[in-house]
Amino acid sequence: MSRLVLVLGDQLSEDLAALREADRDNDVVVMAEVAAETDYVPHHPKKIALIFAAMRKFAARLREAGWDLRYTQLDDTENAGSIPGELLRRAEETGAREVIATEPGEWRLIEALGEMPLEVRMLEDDRFLASHRDFESWAEGRKALRMEYFYRDMRRRTGLLMEGDDPAGGQWNYDSENRKPPPEGIDFGGPMQFTPDETVEEVLDLVEAKFPNNFGDLRPFHYATDPAQARRALAHFIKNALPKFGDYQDAMLRENAHLYHAVLSPYLNIGLLSPMEVCRATEEAWRDGTAPLNAVEGFIRQIIGWREYIRGIYFLQGPEYARRNALNHQRSLPGLFWGGETRMNCLSHAVDQTREHAYAHHIQRLMVTGNFSLISGLNPQQVHEWYMASYVDAFEWVMTANTIGMTQFADGGIVASKPYVSSGNYIDRMSDYCRDCHYSVKAKTGENACPFNLLYWHFLDRHRDRFEENPRMAQMYRTWDRMNEDKRETVLREAGEFLDRMSAGETV
Repeated sequence: MSRLVLVLGDQLSEDLAALREADRDNDVVVMAEVAAETDYVPHHPKKIALIFAAMRKFAARLREAGWDLRYTQLDDTENAGSIPGELLRRAEETGAREVIATEPGEWRLIEALGEMPLEVRMLEDDRFLASHRDFESWAEGRKALRMEYFYRDMRRRTGLLMEGDDPAGGQWNYDSENRKPPPEGIDFGGPMQFTPDETVEEVLDLVEAKFPNNFGDLRPFHYATDPAQARRALAHFIKNALPKFGDYQDAMLRENAHLYHAVLSPYLNIGLLSPMEVCRATEEAWRDGTAPLNAVEGFIRQIIGWREYIRGIYFLQGPEYARRNALNHQRSLPGLFWGGETRMNCLSHAVDQTREHAYAHHIQRLMVTGNFSLISGLNPQQVHEWYMASYVDAFEWVMTANTIGMTQFADGGIVASKPYVSSGNYIDRMSDYCRDCHYSVKAKTGENACPFNLLYWHFLDRHRDRFEENPRMAQMYRTWDRMNEDKRETVLREAGEFLDRMSAGETV
C-alpha cells in the first residue's frame, strides 16, 4: 500500500528526510497551500507569495523527477483548509494509512500532526547542522546557555574557519571589528532581484486577491523562488557585498534598506539553500583572498552559530516557551507598528522598510523595534506575533527565541545575559535616523526629548529589583543614581506621560 509523503512550504529541499525515506515508485507526495498556514498570523503578502511560488516550482521539479504528487492550491474548491485535513483527504483518495513527514519547525503543526487518525512517522529535519540530541547534550549541565560557546563547538564540528584545532586568525569572534557606523556611501546596489515569471505572477495575483488587507506591499516582488535563483543571489552577495558586510552589518540608513546585507535567510529557511553550501562558499571567499576574515566570520557565525542556536533553544524549551513573560509586560502593541503615524524617524523608517520589503536586518529588529517594544513594556506575545507577521524569513523555530528571548527578555535570561536596551544615543551613532527627527536625541527631558532617552531610564527604574545586581548593568544604575532627584522624577513622569499617550492611540 502506498504511503503519503508530506512536504511543507519551508521544506523545499530535494534531500529532505521524508523524500529520502519514501519510495518514488509507490508513495504519494502531498503538498498544499492552506488557510490554516496563511491565517494563524496575518503574514506579509510577500512571504505568502514567496512560499507559494517556491512550492509550486518545487512540485513541478518533483513531478519531472517521477514522483506521484498531489498538490492543492489555495483556491482549489476541494481544499480542506489545513495540513491534517489535506492529508486525510488524500488518504481517502489513495487508500494510504501512513504518513511520512519531516518534523515541522513549529510546535503548533507538530501537535496537529500528532493528533491525526493516520499513522504519522515523523523524521528529524537533518537539514540543520545540530540535531536535537546534539543541542541537548551541549546544554546539559550548563548554568548558562550562551551562544558564543555553542558557536565554538559548531566551528570545531564543521571545520569552518579552522586551522587545525585553532580558529582562523587566532580568534573565535571578530565582532569588535563589525560595529562601524554607516559610511558616507554604499557601493552595493542591494541583493539580486528576479523578475517574476509566469508561475510567480499567478501566485501574486492569487495573493493580491486573497490577502488585500494584510500589512505589507506585495509588489514589486523580486525574491528568488527556486534553488538556481537563490544560488545566483548567494554568488552576487559574495562577490559584491561580503567584503564590506562585516564592517557595516550593524549600521542603518534611511535611504538604503540593505547596505551590505545578503538577505539569504528566506532561502535558507524554506530550503532553497543549505547552510553548509552557503558557509563553504563564503569561507572560500576568505581563503582565496576576496573577502576579509572579520566579514566572513561574522556571516558564518549568524548561520552555524545564531541560526542553529535559536532553533536549539526553541525545541529544548518546548511549546510553552513562546508564552513566557518574565517581566510581566502587558501594554498593547501600538498602531505605529502597523504603519500608523509616528514622529519617531527610526521607528517610522524601520516599519516603512518592513512594509515595503518584508525585511529588516538584525540591528533594526533588535535595537529599534525590539528595543522600543522592551522599554515600552509591550506584551511580548503581541510583539512576537508582529515579527511573525511582518518578515519574509519568519517561522516559529527562528522567531520565538529571537523575540521572546533576545529582544524582549521574556524568557528571564535564557538567551540574553542582559536586556538589550539603549537610549537614543546608540541609534544616533549607528544610523542617520536621528537627522531631521521631530525629537532631539540630545534632549534628555522636555517636549522634544527622544522617547528612547526617557523610556530607557523608565525601564531600568521599574525593573531595578531584577537587574541592579547584574554585573553588565551596574554602571547604568550608578549613572541613574548620580542624577539629582528632580531630574529622575521628571524623566519618570515624562516617560509615563508618553506611554499613556501612546496607549490612548495618540500620535507619538
